[in-house]
Amino acid sequence: MTKTVFITGAAGHLGRAVAAAFRQRGARLVLADRQQALLQAFSEGAEALLLPLDLLDREQVHAGVQQALARFGGIDVCCHIAGGFRMGEAVHETSAATWDFLMDLNARTLVHVASAVVPGMCERGSGRIVTVGAAAAARGAAHMGAYSASKSALIRLTEAMSAELKDKGINVNCVLPSIIDTPDNRADMPDADASRWVAPEALADVIAFLGSDAARAIHGAAIPVTGRV
Repeated sequence: MTKTVFITGAAGHLGRAVAAAFRQRGARLVLADRQQALLQAFSEGAEALLLPLDLLDREQVHAGVQQALARFGGIDVCCHIAGGFRMGEAVHETSAATWDFLMDLNARTLVHVASAVVPGMCERGSGRIVTVGAAAAARGAAHMGAYSASKSALIRLTEAMSAELKDKGINVNCVLPSIIDTPDNRADMPDADASRWVAPEALADVIAFLGSDAARAIHGAAIPVTGRV
């Protein structure tokens, strides 16, 4: 059966890799991102619905998911890739702007996406949800308190959703990457050994596995995907 996969943050480096992994597996794609031009360039030739969404606007997210349901009949897999990173401030110097930015992008967006996607999965009695946390959420580190807290919140939300939904036929799991090998990270850390980082395509393969029937026995897992870091 052809699956429909909803991907947030689909225009980013990891989002594009995840979309490519599912496209190779024959899936229909629902690609959500604020960067519509990048979505259009990437999705040529694919059976895809492009959704220019602001994930912080709950009504926009619900309207986008309704478009997907109208076109494809249901969402089988939801990959919540969208998120944000910021560091530099000590905890006692953390601004309200930094705190709100990170908690909004890394936690609030998941609540909005879940509120739109989960009811349909419950009605169908099946579904896969995969979120992207961070290895940095395992413990606090200097000048990364707000970021670590926001990604930890996402992990806790993932675990809570799994406990709530596993008896409804829905698997909810999380991946915890270390540094992802992207052009931006290479530019920010020119002296680092990028070969030790996680390639987006490698992380996408893990996400695609968690979205597959092969992962049907996995519930509430937070899986480290750290390359050789």
